[in-house]
Amino acid sequence: MKLVRYGVAGQEKPGLLDAQGVLRDASALVTDWSGAELATGKLAALRSQNLQSLPAVAGEPRLGCPVARVGKIVCVGLNYADHAAETGAATPAEPVLFMKAVTAISGPHDALQIPPGAAKVDWEVELGIVIGQRATRVTEADALSHVAGYVLANDVSERGWQMERGGTWDKGKSHDSFAPLGPWLVTVDELADPHNVALWLEVNGQRMQNGNTRNFIFGVPQVISYISQFMTLEAGDVVLTGTPAGVGLGQKPAPVFLKPGDVVRLGADGLGEQRQACVAVT
Repeated sequence: MKLVRYGVAGQEKPGLLDAQGVLRDASALVTDWSGAELATGKLAALRSQNLQSLPAVAGEPRLGCPVARVGKIVCVGLNYADHAAETGAATPAEPVLFMKAVTAISGPHDALQIPPGAAKVDWEVELGIVIGQRATRVTEADALSHVAGYVLANDVSERGWQMERGGTWDKGKSHDSFAPLGPWLVTVDELADPHNVALWLEVNGQRMQNGNTRNFIFGVPQVISYISQFMTLEAGDVVLTGTPAGVGLGQKPAPVFLKPGDVVRLGADGLGEQRQACVAVT
């Protein structure tokens, strides 16, 4: 299934796309796509329903983040060797972890904010994992049973704040609108192999990133198991798995960063597409 949330920001309703791609209102089935509603058993029960009988949603409403009330966003840095190389970093011996604030979450087509003093705003197309079952110190063999599905993500980063302002990376990763997620959450039954997903990103129509998750340094089971040794992952948490080469910081002969008026498009096999127009905010 492809689960979506649609409507005005802060007032989204749960929906889903049927087999014909029609957006349908799922309010009769769930209060929202969050927490326990993302458990494997709950989603399997939903698949047995006659989804075609749900009301079709008219028009083209705004799409929000497909997961409501995300508890935390845990990110894996430098998870593609080509991206590590372009940033001048060594290939990590174990996953590099950082966090993004949940207030950074936005819909897949919402504006991307360029805040005051931000001169190095960068893009990162990524596969996101949505947790469906509580995970504490899980094994790699058991890790995938804790996954509800996957989302397309743009791990927007302000490189100056991330790398030049001291401390951890989090401050460069967490401004409002720096975590566009969606357009939908695709359940695990519809994404046969999370380790063979092609990803791409364009800025102003120019292709900047072309990658595939088969080039992960640390695969999905290893990432989930690793994170769960240090913190409990709850249903509705999101894990971002890293980006391939082609970010603005790595451009040659000089880095390229986003500015107001730029348009970012990105997509991934089975996960849909996003589009963000960059706007200045005060």
